[in-house]
Amino acid sequence: MELRQLRYFLAVARERNFSRAAEILHIAQPPLSRQIQQLEDELGVLLIDRSNRPLDLTEAGRFFYEQAGQIIARTEHMREQTRKIGLSKRERYVIGCVGSTLYGGMPDLVRRMRQRWPELDIEIREMMSTEQVIALKERRIDLGFGRVRFNDREVERLTLREERLVVAFPKGHPKSLSTEPIALAELEGEPLIVYPSAPRPSFADEILNMLSEQGISPGSVEEVREIQTALGIVAAGVSLCIIPAASQRQRPDDVCYRTIKDENATSPVIMSFRRDDAKGRIEEIKQIIRKMYADNPPWLQLSNVQLDGA
Repeated sequence: MELRQLRYFLAVARERNFSRAAEILHIAQPPLSRQIQQLEDELGVLLIDRSNRPLDLTEAGRFFYEQAGQIIARTEHMREQTRKIGLSKRERYVIGCVGSTLYGGMPDLVRRMRQRWPELDIEIREMMSTEQVIALKERRIDLGFGRVRFNDREVERLTLREERLVVAFPKGHPKSLSTEPIALAELEGEPLIVYPSAPRPSFADEILNMLSEQGISPGSVEEVREIQTALGIVAAGVSLCIIPAASQRQRPDDVCYRTIKDENATSPVIMSFRRDDAKGRIEEIKQIIRKMYADNPPWLQLSNVQLDGA
């Protein structure tokens, strides 16, 4: 399977016509048709239903279209970033982070890093905790900020803080009317939405395990990919969601939040890096984070700091 074939398939799928796709691609129609046929033969399935006019995608074709689009987009991004790095001659530093950290200290950290190293090109990539481990080992990222504890001989982990958890309620929910902290036991039987649905283990498992250890059974559990989707469903009045405290600045108009009073209702913010990078810049980043925490910003006020002794 070649990238050229993916581009050809995407063009046909968008135009729903081989002739128009061939014109856009600046090739003749017969070789375009042969390339799509070879792709289908390699996969062993039909991607395009040729019996309809305009052409239509099969169920397999619709899945392949989505995946092929992502691959081409990633390839273009890789090409552009490679060219940019090669032309600028600047060092690149890539930080992977779970989405919820973007509502806490991540923006401030990156600003301070850019002040400390103005010659450094810093890139942020949203990435699940388990994905960060692989990306660190493959040297696709240089630093990770996640929420799931794990063990790996090549990756060093440092818990920066334990962040309190809050419950997101739809506006008007009976339990949203109080501003007092809420006990986990009060969530018994309530419909719950967790994220991310994949990859696992993840923050979703941390929440479900915490409830299970307390003997609390939600009325139902729905899994979604992202926190933004979860809070959108909460706003629609369908379910509740448990999120880190710093994330409660999202959807202030249609979602209410209550801090969970149980002492164990926290989520760690864990910095991960390769063991062979443990000195040098990593030590300076720790110092930057210590200074951030010393300023006691609002997003830190519902967290128990653990970095001091590191």
